[in-house]
Amino acid sequence: MVFNTGAALLDAIVLAVVSKEDEGTYGYKITQDVRRAIEVSESTLYPVLRRLQKEDCLVVYDMECGGRNRRYYRITDTGQVKLKEYRKNWEDYSSKISRLFSEEV
Repeated sequence: MVFNTGAALLDAIVLAVVSKEDEGTYGYKITQDVRRAIEVSESTLYPVLRRLQKEDCLVVYDMECGGRNRRYYRITDTGQVKLKEYRKNWEDYSSKISRLFSEEV
């Protein structure tokens, strides 16, 4: 069974992935890292990256790599605050669900 992933959870996962690299990381690697947790297509992920950029959670810059420009994403201070909030909410949410699943009927 697969659970649906809402926009807020996807935002939280992307921010967590990007936050792991101080200098930022590029789109394809973000996609691969996110796919370790959930199945997501690039067509789903890139709008998330753009939305997080518009919300000042990510800064975007290009860097040359192998003769081509590669777009990098780095978490901002605003993004760090948002990620901290997501982590707190996730801890609360997941502990409540875990308690429900572990309780005997």
